[in-house]
Amino acid sequence: MVKMGELWTQLGSVMASMMFAYAMVKQFFPDNLGNILEKYTQKLVGYVYPYIQISFDEYTVEFFRRSEVYSSIQSYLSTKSSTRAKRLKAHDVKGSKALVLGMDDNEEVTDEFQGIKLWDIVMGSYLDHVRQEGKAIAVSNRQRKLYINNTGKGAKWSHVVFEHPATFETLAMDPKEKQAIINDLMKFSKGKDYYKKIGKAWKRGYLLYGPPGTGKSTMISAMSNLMNYDVYDLELTAVKDNTELRKLLIDITGKAIIVIEDIDCSLDLTGQRKKKKQEEEKDGDEKDPIPKRPEEEETTTSKVTLSGLLNFIDGIWSACGGERLIVFTTNYVDKLDPALIRRGRMDKHIQLSYCCFGAFKVLARNYLDVESHELFGTIERLLGETDMTPADVAENLMLKSDTEDADSCLKSLIEALEAAKVEVRVKAEEEAKLKAEKEEKEKEESGNSNHEVKCNGTIDKVKGTSVAEVKENGVTP
Repeated sequence: MVKMGELWTQLGSVMASMMFAYAMVKQFFPDNLGNILEKYTQKLVGYVYPYIQISFDEYTVEFFRRSEVYSSIQSYLSTKSSTRAKRLKAHDVKGSKALVLGMDDNEEVTDEFQGIKLWDIVMGSYLDHVRQEGKAIAVSNRQRKLYINNTGKGAKWSHVVFEHPATFETLAMDPKEKQAIINDLMKFSKGKDYYKKIGKAWKRGYLLYGPPGTGKSTMISAMSNLMNYDVYDLELTAVKDNTELRKLLIDITGKAIIVIEDIDCSLDLTGQRKKKKQEEEKDGDEKDPIPKRPEEEETTTSKVTLSGLLNFIDGIWSACGGERLIVFTTNYVDKLDPALIRRGRMDKHIQLSYCCFGAFKVLARNYLDVESHELFGTIERLLGETDMTPADVAENLMLKSDTEDADSCLKSLIEALEAAKVEVRVKAEEEAKLKAEKEEKEKEESGNSNHEVKCNGTIDKVKGTSVAEVKENGVTP
């Protein structure tokens, strides 16, 4: 009887011989002959091999986009891998002690569906089961991500885990306006069939505008937390041209918020950029004696146009994918091209203004755990008389030491509001004084420039002070 050690030795020798033979074939036989040999070998094996093998590519040929079917299968099989696969790959979940286990690369598992093996069932039913199960598993294990578009080669987007704590409950805003936004978002999330019925792509645009410090970025974070959507922070100045912008759009998944912050500062999208560039070229010798190299010009100048951005928002390409929110933010809404923010592109315009009393009560509850206080009446009156952003109000309400309490913070806010009120009054008085002085000066100059000169019985009215000489006969040189 052959001993176990001898058996392993013989098996090793056979495998070594096969590897040597394979190497010889690859080296001395033409590639065409090797391909023919491989082709007929696969046919021969097919006669005795009882399985059907179906491969799913991780990326599609359409702009090299990751396949949703592949992702669903990967999530589904990850639940089977911990008991059936021998080589596993672990992923940590931030904020949790648990690990998510999945199959390692080139690992295989055999799955059964409803008690029967894969090759005995209709393939379509199995795939439908896998996709549904895989999507459910992916949602349960999902972590929201914050994406930024890359400027170099390789992946179009890079990401980090998105963990912003802002919610609509903590958002400093009028409660009625806040609830209206929540209702709008929830209606959108359930509107797949409705959007299909009315013939529109499943997307919605939001324009957030208002002074700095009024909570525009916080609103986006609250939207993400409410909807469980990823955030794609699109930096337009890093996009080379309209073609690259379309490729970025194609690579965005569903359940996403596409954000362009400070849209009025991102690019000149009103047709004035070319004019500005020509003016700069005329003055280039004076402003910049060392001209830019072509490669520098290429890396610092984006060729994204207004037309390209409009197509990105609601053109044909915007229908590639679904369940997306597009959010623009700006401090100066009047600077934006009307075509960019019309209804149908930016469907809902949300003004985030200075802190009102309702927003203050939310901040008082968040920062001080106070629902009511004897100083609330004074604060309500001052907020009605003075403009102060929620960010400034929150800074006054924040406890900065162990000795501070709600009373001291509320008094600090009252002092800040009264100081702001005085500052506004003084500034208004100074502006009024300067305006009056300017009007008086213009009046005096106007009186001096309109004088009459009488010569030889003829009256000539001369405007301005450029006449150097008037001859006695009334004729000027």
